[in-house]
Amino acid sequence: MLWLAALVLAAANFVAVLDMTIANVSVPSIAGNLGATTSQGTWVITSYAVAEAISVPLTGWLAARFGAVRVFSVAMGLFGVASLLCGLANSLGFLVFARILQGFAGGPLMPLSQTLLLRIFPPRMAPAAIGLWSMTTLIAPVLGPIVGGWICDNYSWHWIFLINIPVAIGCAFAAWNLLRRYELALRRNPIDTVGLGLLIVWVGALQLMLDEGKNLDWFASPTIVVLAVVAAVGFAAFLIWELHEEHPIVDLRVFRHRGFTMSVLTISLTFAAFFAANVLTPLWLQSFMGYTATDSGMVTAWTGLFALCVAPMAAGLSAKVDPRRLIFAGVLWLGLMTFWRTVATTDMGYWDIALPLMFMGFGLPFFFIPTTGLALASVEPQEMDNAAGLMNFLRTLSGAAAVSLVNTAWEDGTTRQHAELVGLTDRSGEVLQGLRASGMSPDAALSALDQLLTSQSVMLATNQIMFTIAICFVVGACVIWLAPKPTRVVEPGAGGH
Repeated sequence: MLWLAALVLAAANFVAVLDMTIANVSVPSIAGNLGATTSQGTWVITSYAVAEAISVPLTGWLAARFGAVRVFSVAMGLFGVASLLCGLANSLGFLVFARILQGFAGGPLMPLSQTLLLRIFPPRMAPAAIGLWSMTTLIAPVLGPIVGGWICDNYSWHWIFLINIPVAIGCAFAAWNLLRRYELALRRNPIDTVGLGLLIVWVGALQLMLDEGKNLDWFASPTIVVLAVVAAVGFAAFLIWELHEEHPIVDLRVFRHRGFTMSVLTISLTFAAFFAANVLTPLWLQSFMGYTATDSGMVTAWTGLFALCVAPMAAGLSAKVDPRRLIFAGVLWLGLMTFWRTVATTDMGYWDIALPLMFMGFGLPFFFIPTTGLALASVEPQEMDNAAGLMNFLRTLSGAAAVSLVNTAWEDGTTRQHAELVGLTDRSGEVLQGLRASGMSPDAALSALDQLLTSQSVMLATNQIMFTIAICFVVGACVIWLAPKPTRVVEPGAGGH
């Protein structure tokens, strides 16, 4: 019965995380079908991300006031209803509204699935339960574009949302029946309306800035400047208010635990680096290596497959070994595998690209499973739900920021490398003359030479970004040693109030 409950919670977390990326490759199809531009179609992604970013840190307050099991079951049901509305949408405006509702419902599913797992499992089985949860969190973003692309290619974009409905309804029903006996006493704290308002303002402004920055040329746009100012001022006001409010909507006092703070910092740095590499790889493969969306997804899926194989070992060791050692080794391994990827060339075959991605999978469980356990073991039991919400919020935010930064840096780096290569290539004109001698017209010869320069520029820019990502992994590995050695494991019933 315990493992049935674990599968229900893991499945709920999987669909919530999957919907963060499943629409990414489907935007052109959705926009075209609804008579919108591709730029307008990106609001399908942005609306979900903004709503989810706002609701995730509210998880602790919602669980304390209404009960973790009740909030989880209702959120799961609402996620299914919102998915139905998305699938039935016949206009972009209605689809964006439905995605906002879906994001609000999906936000609490991630942290609550985590804390409920820890509540129902005894300490000796907690690492295995967290391992199951961790793998769904890491694999779902990888599978999202693959599943979304395959559905759009073979069916209709509506089905990327409709497939959620049976999972959502089944999980909501099963969770309520299996877990309601684990519900704990409620706390009827008053609603912190000021804190809630400030949270919506600064998180919404920050997420919009990150999502729209690349399209609007970042700080060259007055819109981005205004969003940045609103986010900064709103965050400062939120911080001051929440630290002095008697019943805060988000209890920031949880950061007084050094173990939690350092674990979350490691998670944020490492997840940002992992997500950045995960987004860049299929972009590079599809745009410049001739891979289809499905083929590029299959390459990146090797990471998740090998991570699944190693997860049981990582879960078992995290209960016996100082988790800081496992985290350091796991994240450092990810950094070393990314350094391997800094020497990529345009002549690489499928297995040349897939091999370092396979080996990366060996390090992922040794990072995610013990780091999550260490973070939640560092706080008081009554702070568990709030801590899980904040941890997932910062992880999600770091991933969003990494995607925006990498996309911008990749384009800028490609442009810069192209400009440098133009000045260094074929100064004597021999290559151009050779192309023309082979029968090409002058325009065709120039185009062929420019295409060659562009592919090499992209490759150089990609390798440089991979080097930066590798450094980020190494820093994340070192940060964990700032956390104190854990003195306890997560107790059964943790995550309560």
